[in-house]
Amino acid sequence: MKFNYTTKGVCSRSIAIEIENDVILSAVYTGGCSGNTQGVSALVKGMKVDEAIDRLAGIRCGFKSTSCPDQLAEALKLYKAGNI
Repeated sequence: MKFNYTTKGVCSRSIAIEIENDVILSAVYTGGCSGNTQGVSALVKGMKVDEAIDRLAGIRCGFKSTSCPDQLAEALKLYKAGNI
């Protein structure tokens, strides 16, 4: 399944996510800090959705209440709930 998630409260604007058999095939950010978003994308490739949520949820960026990794976790939570 492929879907786009519009991020909230971060520098990146969206994340294009591809999942197959509950495994993340890709997560490509539009905007944001290029090195950081590419790093997150590389790290979650091949990871199970639940593991990515566990590792990324709650990460904050400075004084913000969220971050680009946290926004990926939010998108994955929506996917798991069937709301994507």
